[in-house]
Amino acid sequence: MTIHTADAATAADAPKAAAGAIASPPPARRRRRHRVQGQWWVPWAFLAPALLLFLVFRYIPMVQAVSMSVENVRPYLGNEFVGLKNYQTILADPAFQDATVNTLILAVGQTAGCLLLGFVLALLLEGQTRKLSFIRSAAFLPVVVPMAVVAELWRIMYHPSPDGFLNSLIGFLGLGPSEYINSPDSAMWSIMLMGIWRGGPYDMMIILAGLAGIDRGLYEAATVDGANRWQRIVHVTLPGLRPVFTILFILAAIRGFRVFTEVYLMTNGGPNGATEVVMTLLYKLGLEQQKLGVGSAGAVLLFLATLVLTVGVQLLLRRKKDA
Repeated sequence: MTIHTADAATAADAPKAAAGAIASPPPARRRRRHRVQGQWWVPWAFLAPALLLFLVFRYIPMVQAVSMSVENVRPYLGNEFVGLKNYQTILADPAFQDATVNTLILAVGQTAGCLLLGFVLALLLEGQTRKLSFIRSAAFLPVVVPMAVVAELWRIMYHPSPDGFLNSLIGFLGLGPSEYINSPDSAMWSIMLMGIWRGGPYDMMIILAGLAGIDRGLYEAATVDGANRWQRIVHVTLPGLRPVFTILFILAAIRGFRVFTEVYLMTNGGPNGATEVVMTLLYKLGLEQQKLGVGSAGAVLLFLATLVLTVGVQLLLRRKKDA
């Protein structure tokens, strides 16, 4: 009797199992349907225009620059292979050495200034009120303004006459007029000040995002332990922002090594080479003096310096984490 009952139950479940087998497709068909619904080439199709532009205007010129750096470039006559002669020429050039020193000074000054200004602005403008949102947006405006416009505005404000904009302001403090970008002693600092003014708000926004990720319980615990505001900044805020500062340092250093537009528009490397940086010197060597091979060698050296800096910072951070 029990056997007949089990057989009846099995016979009753057989149509359901058959219907389930018909309703659910086999695994191979399901994989095929999933593959059709999400083709692997769809994201690449959307990325293709941007990748094509990068290929044509960035990667192909980079390869050509490396090739030209070991050649004596002769337009319409054919290039002549010269090996490392271009690198020897650019490294022995006193103008390139002075430009390298100026680039390092400008990069270090702008990097430190932007980080300090961005950190101070982030501490002052941290919050969720509408007024602070408006002030943050207003402070971020210099970042979205094109560098050519910013450089021209600051060049006008740096007018060396006593009735110039900045000279009029410092005149109220009893200070004499300054020549700013027209003097070899102050031209570099004037460009550095403009770079800090423009780059500080960019660092501010990234630091604000980093501040939002710090656990508020750490501040409460520090307050309970009797820490004042300065101690909370030193022992809670700064350690919590260490990854953010690392990223900003790398970005600012790369930006400092590649500085060109503001120097070219404001001083063009003058006066007397006081603000000549590597990028402006390479521009003059390659496009004005037609020394394309020597200019390409300098560009390759600049790329290698940037690469070494980036990789070195990453390895240093990884070593600290492992320790």
